[in-house]
Amino acid sequence: MKRNIVKGIGLTAMCFFAVITSASAQSFHQLTANDFWGTPRANAGGVVAYTNCTIDYRYQARREGGGYRLNFNIRLILNNNKSWLDRSRVSTPQQMTEILKHEQGHYTIAFLEQQELLRIVSRTRFSNNYNYEAMSIFNRIDAKYKQLNADYDEDTVHMTDRKQQHSWDMYFQQKLRFLPGDTES
Repeated sequence: MKRNIVKGIGLTAMCFFAVITSASAQSFHQLTANDFWGTPRANAGGVVAYTNCTIDYRYQARREGGGYRLNFNIRLILNNNKSWLDRSRVSTPQQMTEILKHEQGHYTIAFLEQQELLRIVSRTRFSNNYNYEAMSIFNRIDAKYKQLNADYDEDTVHMTDRKQQHSWDMYFQQKLRFLPGDTES
């Protein structure tokens, strides 16, 4: 079974997500301007950059006792061709750094979602209704991170509130620091 989850947020970034689950954790990726290959949208409504990610998931079920164990493969994909950065609106290296930092927040939210999905499904024992149960888990966790993405852009006013952006940057650092396994690229 394969399922794609799509989520997004505006101004400086959006992440779209689809899911695949593997037992090993994926490395965290630090964004650079070279990650944005797409063409900027003319009618972007003030958006300077857009980050498109997919959390792709697949699973195989095997009967175990009175239930099922699902072997997931969950993978976070940065869709470079759909991610864009309007370089014509970036006038200084400092501005580029701020834009990338904000976009990194959107990517980090996608990464945190992927990591939570991996943790939750690896601890779950499923019934005969495992398709519905797996989809419910993914939908619940996706809704949580969709709201986090919206809160992030609202709180930071799409990176223009530097104090709030700094607070979110610290929040992301803490979340990444306490993830199980290695998150360095």
